[in-house]
Amino acid sequence: MHLRSERRRAGDISLETPIGKDRDGSELTVADILGTDEDEVFGAASDRIWAAALRRAVDNTLEERERAVIVLRYGLDGGEPLPQRETARLLGISRSYVSRIEKKAVIKLGEALREDG
Repeated sequence: MHLRSERRRAGDISLETPIGKDRDGSELTVADILGTDEDEVFGAASDRIWAAALRRAVDNTLEERERAVIVLRYGLDGGEPLPQRETARLLGISRSYVSRIEKKAVIKLGEALREDG
């Protein structure tokens, strides 16, 4: 089992893996070749993880109308975030009702994300 596990990991490399030397004799790493700062890579990965957690929380925590308001207001389905007035018009409700729904939904999402870790 250990050998199988090692074979699976054989293709894994770190961004800090040395892969050669540059003209000045300095060591080159995978991150150098990719031209991306390591913090940027980890930041992008972290952003994707949070986005996935938020999407799960939206889908699993909110009621249908709350979900619709949050998706429209924050552009979660790839669209442009909409102002409360436009969201209200699309859903056929008042702007103040959109505001109340949004506030309640944001609180629910915050609680769900804190519980999720």
